[in-house]
Amino acid sequence: MIRLRSWGSTRHGTLASGPGQTGAIVIGGDYQGLGIVRSLGRRGIPVCVIDDEASIARASRFSKRAVHVPSLRDEPSTLDTLDTVRRAHGLEGWVLYPTREETVVALARNRACLARSFRVPTPDWGTIRHAWDKRETYRLARELGIPTPRTWSPAEEGELDQLEPRGPVVIKPAIKEHFFYATHAKAWRADSGGDLRRLVGQASSIVAAEELLIQELIPGDGQQQYSYCAFFKDGEAVASMTVRRRRQHPSDFGRASTFVETVELPSLEEPSVRFLRAIGYYGLVELEYKLDPRDGEFKLLDVNARTWGYHSVGPAAGVDFPYLLFCDQLGDETPRVRGRPGVRWIRLVTDVPNAVVDMRARRVRPREYLASLRGVDTEAVFSVRDPLPGIYELALLPYLFFKRGL
Repeated sequence: MIRLRSWGSTRHGTLASGPGQTGAIVIGGDYQGLGIVRSLGRRGIPVCVIDDEASIARASRFSKRAVHVPSLRDEPSTLDTLDTVRRAHGLEGWVLYPTREETVVALARNRACLARSFRVPTPDWGTIRHAWDKRETYRLARELGIPTPRTWSPAEEGELDQLEPRGPVVIKPAIKEHFFYATHAKAWRADSGGDLRRLVGQASSIVAAEELLIQELIPGDGQQQYSYCAFFKDGEAVASMTVRRRRQHPSDFGRASTFVETVELPSLEEPSVRFLRAIGYYGLVELEYKLDPRDGEFKLLDVNARTWGYHSVGPAAGVDFPYLLFCDQLGDETPRVRGRPGVRWIRLVTDVPNAVVDMRARRVRPREYLASLRGVDTEAVFSVRDPLPGIYELALLPYLFFKRGL
């Protein structure tokens, strides 16, 4: 049995605050989870946050209760936690919002069982595996005629000599979590055959060799990266938004966006919809692309089958993704909406330090950086209406740096 530890008392009365009232369970309370809490909580929807790390979302005035548990890294722990929290707090029929890939997988693989007690907007495993494993992502994309970077998957180090990359390559995991928690890196760059062999050998000591991918490095930094975001249902985008990643952390292989702007880019919609239809997708999703300046093609990099880090830019752009999903789960009608371009989002605690590094390397001019800050519409954490999470995040900066590299 999972032992629960609540962070503080329940706000605004009991957790299930109305007869038969349905709420939401947010699994993971970082800035991504905080965006979900604020989206729903400001509309009076009760929200319970579950986390196995220090959580900033628990400090939000919109969080009814936050529960700390020892671990959410594996399926048994996640399932036991959800069952225990449901029974302890009367959360029958509440909507589940995962914020990490491993939680998405746990829900997808056990969807039928979980659906007896919760509303589960995560699709089943037959759909999710195409996003979870990049080998499946790229295989299906090729079948559908969607451009991707050239990618190799040598199972043994001896096969490396047979590769013929035409420039720098990246070594990346097919399954991100197996690599990320050990290295805090999204990918490693290799500029020579010697680098490639050394880094593949090092990576093979962390994850199985068959899980490694070697991929051509598309020229350009984060400014060449774009994303198509959607609430997808019945083969169509009920809500959509396209963004450009202006800055990322770190600047080379960004683990996360630090500054994004919504843009008008219809050319990303068709391949994204084609991919999502092929896997029968339902729910919130982000597809990441990089514009290849060599041939002018947008090449698919990732598919995130959940909310994404900067989803909180949505309300300012006219698309509140978590709320739309909640309404649909309760059977309410959801209007078709598209995010307006020109809306900017920033996460200052990662954007500012990264900008300092780039300034020292003379990749960014201080005046240009300061000018970009004047047009920001939304900050990931800081809010006048809900200030405590921002204060709490500042206090947690040493923890966040050593735990997750921010």
